[in-house]
Amino acid sequence: MTLSLVVLLPFLGAIAAPLFAQAGRTAIAIASSVPAVVALSILFPHWKTLASGNVFLETYQWLPSLGVSLSFRLDGLSMLFALLILVIGLLVIVYARYYLKPQENIGKFYALLLCFMGAMLGIVLSSNLLLMLIFWELTSVVSFLLIGYWSHKKDARRGARMALAITGGGGLALLAGILLLGHIVGSFELDQVLAAGALIKAHPLYPFALALVLLGAFTKSAQFPFHFWLPHAMQAPTPVSAYLHSATMVKAGVFLLARLYPALAGTEQWFFMVSFTGMLTLLIGAYVALFKHDLKGLLAYSTVSHLGLITLLFGMGTPLAAVAGLFHVVNHATFKASLFMAAGIIDHETGTRDMRHINGLWRFMPHTATLAMVSAASMAGVPLLNGFISKEMFFAEALQINLPGIWVYLPPVIATLAGIFGVAYSARFIHDVFFNGKPLNLPIYPPQEPPRYMKIPVEILVFACIMVGMFPAISVGPLLYAAAAATLGGPVPDYELAVLHGFNLPLLMSFLAFFGGLLLYTQRQRLFDFHARFKEIDEKAVFEALVARLVDRAHQFTARIENGSLQRYATLLVVSAIVVAVMPLSELGISIGANGLTPLDWPTALGALILVVCAFGTVYMHRSRFFALILLSVVGLMVSLGFVRFSSPDLAMTQLSVEVVTIVLLMLALYYMPSWTPVETPLSRRLRDGALALTAGAGMTLVTLAMLTQPFDSISSFFLANSKVGGGGTNVVNVILVDFRGFDTLGEITVLAIAALGIYAVLKGTTLPVPPGDGFGHPWARDNHPVMLRQIARPMLPLALMISAYVFLRGHNMPGGGFVAGLITSVALILQYVASGIVWTQERIPFRYHNVIALGLLFATVAGAGSYAYGYPFLTSAFGYITWPVVGKFEVASALVFDLGVYLAVVGATLLALVSIGRLSPHSATKSLKTRGSRWN
Repeated sequence: MTLSLVVLLPFLGAIAAPLFAQAGRTAIAIASSVPAVVALSILFPHWKTLASGNVFLETYQWLPSLGVSLSFRLDGLSMLFALLILVIGLLVIVYARYYLKPQENIGKFYALLLCFMGAMLGIVLSSNLLLMLIFWELTSVVSFLLIGYWSHKKDARRGARMALAITGGGGLALLAGILLLGHIVGSFELDQVLAAGALIKAHPLYPFALALVLLGAFTKSAQFPFHFWLPHAMQAPTPVSAYLHSATMVKAGVFLLARLYPALAGTEQWFFMVSFTGMLTLLIGAYVALFKHDLKGLLAYSTVSHLGLITLLFGMGTPLAAVAGLFHVVNHATFKASLFMAAGIIDHETGTRDMRHINGLWRFMPHTATLAMVSAASMAGVPLLNGFISKEMFFAEALQINLPGIWVYLPPVIATLAGIFGVAYSARFIHDVFFNGKPLNLPIYPPQEPPRYMKIPVEILVFACIMVGMFPAISVGPLLYAAAAATLGGPVPDYELAVLHGFNLPLLMSFLAFFGGLLLYTQRQRLFDFHARFKEIDEKAVFEALVARLVDRAHQFTARIENGSLQRYATLLVVSAIVVAVMPLSELGISIGANGLTPLDWPTALGALILVVCAFGTVYMHRSRFFALILLSVVGLMVSLGFVRFSSPDLAMTQLSVEVVTIVLLMLALYYMPSWTPVETPLSRRLRDGALALTAGAGMTLVTLAMLTQPFDSISSFFLANSKVGGGGTNVVNVILVDFRGFDTLGEITVLAIAALGIYAVLKGTTLPVPPGDGFGHPWARDNHPVMLRQIARPMLPLALMISAYVFLRGHNMPGGGFVAGLITSVALILQYVASGIVWTQERIPFRYHNVIALGLLFATVAGAGSYAYGYPFLTSAFGYITWPVVGKFEVASALVFDLGVYLAVVGATLLALVSIGRLSPHSATKSLKTRGSRWN
């Protein structure tokens, strides 16, 4: 439970932390810090195990038939990223306490931040690829909410949509790639996937799987041509930028490259696709960063460039390049998070991020300026700072790329050129912000140092930059070695972490980049003039135009299909079903078998005849909707009797209860609709619809005859044999619903709850005019709630509830269960609404049906998850026998709790939907009030 607890803690904190919002900003910051501190304390004892090359695994069965398990893995690589996520997350939590304004919803912010922390931990600690994908998509959703946290800003909303569209689309590609990997290997467990590297690379599907996985990684890590979403995400609050866009979310794609390195790397496809993408991203990001006037814009494009550098290192495919990539992951996270925090302090104290205005801040904010300059120097690769060492390792590996002919010079030239631009934009950050004259038209003047504790996170990160830069082997060496061993999946090559590796070509490249960058910055005006000759592409405008075009095409396509005609929709549905079913059924060769059919007796024949006649009568009388509804109810009744005839009492009870609820629903709908349908459709359309109906009916008849007249093995024998011994119940249907297929039932009641909430949301605040009378012109009765109906309905409620309880309790061993009991309770309560009105009934039923639905889903989920405590898969039920006084021996099953959840969800969803429809008429409430008033008077 250790690793799963580490992942779960931030989510628990997201629930608990907002409760401290009323206690003050410091209280909620402390509460939000607790999950990260506890998670670090849990991970720390495992360090010795990881340092010796071991792996810590933790697995819980979830959906073994689908290859999905709750399995977590802690090795050197996941430890490295988990520490980045937790430590920098902890610093951001402290920083955000002083950054956010008092009027902002700080509880919401911390809840989202902790959710993101948990999702990132889930990615790096997952040992099942499908489980990792769930957390992967969760990071996209939560980052969307964080980027759009200032929802009142149009740019924030657009940036959030763009980020979600790009990373969400990449997530779909990653899903396809993971499914291909699972198909090739036969498992989604990470250990088996990593061990099957040779099998994967030799498989014909390898290029497709590689391309899809890389799409997921490139979109997440803002690689060209998907890099444009990251700069536009800078509309988020600065703590979000410091966390998501420097240390965590954008590193998820890089982590994926490192995690799947043994399985996918080492081929030409990997080399060309990964290294050249990283090379382009590195150069484009470095060039564009120099021309950005917005502080966070400069840092965003520099982040894009450094992510390209890391991607290029992993794309080289050599062990030392992978080590250098991991080292730069650590270094970039430290200096870039501190730079974003420093930019946030500047924005917080000056009111702007425009470098054309915030000049000469050294005189006003010397402490902040010193911290920011050290971080910027690390980003530029100045010696004695961490960025210098990893960049020198990058230059050394760029020299080792073996390309044919003159192309061999391309990687080192691009690496040096990107280094020159990196020094230039770092120099601009330092000079333009802290020197270069005096501030111009600052919204806040004079600027001053921020609160003391707002600088502590920056100081810690800057201290890390210096320590790693001066003592790399001591400070980060063991962790880097463990991460490299886990990434390479084999022996780690010899390498040395030192401040200086001697006078060699990589050192010469470093000095060339440094002095070339300073020289380039001195000529910045010429460079700006040259850059101004070219029209700058507004990626956001291009993206919005593409989205608008897609939306227009979707509207055109929708307009061709949807014209408001239910008849057309039904036709398209039936035609689609016929087309989809024809090919597989023709391949099966549907034919009538030799087995005989069940002999037909006269009660069955009479029931079938009534059913057919009423079905035809419904069609014939469809213009008179009330009479059609009566005939339709007879059809439902005959279906229920059919279930009784063939020994299916559970289905009969369910069908009958559903019929009652459905008829009430349709009666409510008909109350607001005309009693007569429009004029008949043309003969040609009726002939078409008749042909479709005959085709579909004939097809179902043939399939049914083929199934009933041919021998086949049914799965029912398994359920009959295991219902009692495995589920503890003699009612096979109920045991299937709450045990064998309990996950399906949980999904069904969830869908039912969503549908009810959807009906409530759509109809909330909607009113419809009351029809003056029925279809024949007769006015409605003056007495909305007749005395006789009220007197009959009210005594029936306790009786119906007692029957419902009886049906519920007996459901595990005899016909009944939570679903049927829920419908019986719903019918009983609906009768009270019909007999006494909404106001009278809700005064006596004070709880909200939303809460009933939520409680039902909670009971069902907790009952399913409770099996984890005993090491069993989700929704494994347990049962036993206890002896009660008077009653005697009595069976108790955990499935009863799950069934209680089903009962509550059905009651809440059914009543919420029906009451929402009943409220459509404003006089449904006022009539009750008038009646009650006259009675009181």
